[in-house]
Amino acid sequence: MIKAYFIERRSWILFYVFLHGLTIFIAYLDAAIPLRSVLYIVLLSLMVFTVFVIVRCRKETAFYQRLEEWETDIGLTTLPEGESPLEKIIEEKIASQTRLLLEKASLNQQSLEQEKDELLSWIHEMKTPLTAMHLIIDRLEDETTKAQLTYEWLRIHLLLDKQLHQKRIPFIENDLYFEAIDIEAMLYKEIKELQSWCIQKGIGFDIQLQVTEVVSDYKWLSFIIRQLLSNAVKYSNASDIVVTSRSQDDQTIIDVKDSGRGIDSKDISRIFEKGFTSTAKERENTATGMGLYLAKKAAQPLLIHIDVQSQAGAGTTFTLIFPRKNEFANMLRGCAKNKFYF
Repeated sequence: MIKAYFIERRSWILFYVFLHGLTIFIAYLDAAIPLRSVLYIVLLSLMVFTVFVIVRCRKETAFYQRLEEWETDIGLTTLPEGESPLEKIIEEKIASQTRLLLEKASLNQQSLEQEKDELLSWIHEMKTPLTAMHLIIDRLEDETTKAQLTYEWLRIHLLLDKQLHQKRIPFIENDLYFEAIDIEAMLYKEIKELQSWCIQKGIGFDIQLQVTEVVSDYKWLSFIIRQLLSNAVKYSNASDIVVTSRSQDDQTIIDVKDSGRGIDSKDISRIFEKGFTSTAKERENTATGMGLYLAKKAAQPLLIHIDVQSQAGAGTTFTLIFPRKNEFANMLRGCAKNKFYF
């Protein structure tokens, strides 16, 4: 800050030095002016000027020092108070701009909230005709047409479900309810949802569960499982998807393994990025690149780690690693502190 002050005031200091140098030069040329007296006066003036600069430096940099240390969050409570007229102008300008930003941020937040509420309302309203459509499809006698329509219905259902959870994820901490979950019942429920798609592609499931119960949030865990299962079905053909669970180092581990086309090694590190789709099938336009991204986002507040192992052409294994008991206990204490539910 001191260096910045001297850089800011260098023109004044140089001008002052120039004037004293000019005075000494004139006294040197004009014999009528006593040079020793002029040098004495200049020396005293420089001493007084040095003290003046030090005092002014401390006084003038105090405001800018406080401004530099000002909290980065937008607010007016910690805005430093100016003392000089110029400092007050700066303070008033910053305050007015901050108020304007706060007003705009508030309006934008209200607009986003309204948009989110309208979209969630629309998604919920869409569930009614979707349910009616499913009942109509079930009454069809033509099995081929029935299978095709059921598959298209399922695609719409999954897309709406994904959109619904995408809008809820920013507020997931307010939507957690921890309980003991029957893994087998959850898996069969999700598999049943994908039944028409699996029949169409000739895909079966092999369920091997050593651990049948886990403590987590049912709604969000089922969403994560749904994304992994639908991803496995999407990229597999006429094969079994193996789902296993086991306990290891005081942790529950669930594997979802398919025998599909696999993931290219250069894509492994990017599959959880928002909007990323495989570079191996660039012409494939059905993928949105949101499923695995949302699954990863939903897993974080549950302290679930998602791992993936894959090789191009040799299938993919997604692994859900649940927190240890002590990690989970710490999470529950945090939930209780924030008024979440167990």
